[in-house]
Amino acid sequence: MAVPKSKITKSKRDMRRAHDAIKNDEYIEDKVTGELHRPHHIDLKTGMYRGRQVIEPKDSI
Repeated sequence: MAVPKSKITKSKRDMRRAHDAIKNDEYIEDKVTGELHRPHHIDLKTGMYRGRQVIEPKDSI
C-alpha cells in the first residue's frame, strides 16, 4: 500500500488547490459594435471573429 514518506504541510496542500477555485467568466467589449462576448469566442450577434465574418449573424427575434 502506498504511504507518503512525510507529512504534506497545509501550505503545500493549499498551494496545490489554488487552481481549483471557480472563477467568473470574463467578457470583453467588441470594438465595433460594443457588444459583450467571451474572449477567443465568436460574437454570435454579429458572426465576427478577429475581424472576419465567420458565421451568418443571428436574426433579431
